[in-house]
Amino acid sequence: MRAWAELLRVSALFTVPGDALAGAAALGARPNRHTALAVGASLCLYEAGMALNDWADREEDAIDRPHRPIPSGRISPQAALAAAGVLTAAGLALAARAGRPALAVGTALAATVWSYDLRLKHTAAGPAAMGAARALDLMLGATATATAGGSGGGDRGAAGHTSPRTEGRSRTVGTDTGAGAGTGAGAGPWAGLRTALPSATLLGAHTVAVTTVSRQEAQGGSTAAPLAALVATGVLGAAAGGLSRGGVSDAPRRATGGGPPTAPAVAGALALVYAGTAGRPLLHAALNPSPPLTQRAVGGGIRAMIPLQAALAARGGAVGVALGVMGLVPLARTFARKVSPT
Repeated sequence: MRAWAELLRVSALFTVPGDALAGAAALGARPNRHTALAVGASLCLYEAGMALNDWADREEDAIDRPHRPIPSGRISPQAALAAAGVLTAAGLALAARAGRPALAVGTALAATVWSYDLRLKHTAAGPAAMGAARALDLMLGATATATAGGSGGGDRGAAGHTSPRTEGRSRTVGTDTGAGAGTGAGAGPWAGLRTALPSATLLGAHTVAVTTVSRQEAQGGSTAAPLAALVATGVLGAAAGGLSRGGVSDAPRRATGGGPPTAPAVAGALALVYAGTAGRPLLHAALNPSPPLTQRAVGGGIRAMIPLQAALAARGGAVGVALGVMGLVPLARTFARKVSPT
């Protein structure tokens, strides 16, 4: 069990559910049954990528990381490859349950994961491929959620039904009433992709920065990569704290005087948490690019996914979802002490 936990990087799993939840929030929609299916698909495809990554890197790890499960002999290469295949199939099956559009996005995500691990990882396109995978993961959540709302699926309550006059609109004012409420959700899954694109772009850009740093984590010696990632973190944090759903009023979600903070205020605070989580270890790695500090910077970048996802959810007006995502932080920290996320 310990070997499989290391192979699958279970401590990094807590950075995955927020992708789909941020995608749903980008639509101004409550998470629904299809969102849960997207989360399950994301978890399976993420773990498939972890198993495939170690299978593909088994010869390199025998030199740089002989303690890893495959080079140490605790897990056979055949078992790791089989696990990657089974987890990919399970992820696509769950995506299919969320609808054909979600399956299409899930298939693109799976293809990106396999292409990265088997071909693109050691090329100049590697970081971009990883960024695309995270962006697609967020869009998988948006597509699945919008499929439930836009196709008249059974996830909407009586208050969530759309009137004939608004059924065809590309945008409806979000009132947090059900799966079909909010920008993009009532217009169907493909319109939902466009609505979720700004959030997906920010998450993908953060992933590109972290992946670029991770290329030096075994050898160290690069000051430029962590410094560039540090600058990117500041830019992305500012964008996440100020990103709003275009054309949709936040008024239904704003607190009145004396109540809890508004969604923009929560998003701004979470963006600061994101910047601090990713930025501090990146600064240390830029000042001293040793392998241990570089690995710590990569781990900080992975953990920073959670407050970034939460900030994006809050900017969509889903403050409760954002706080729920942040509840994964202590779990990720606890598991990281037992199993490294890198």
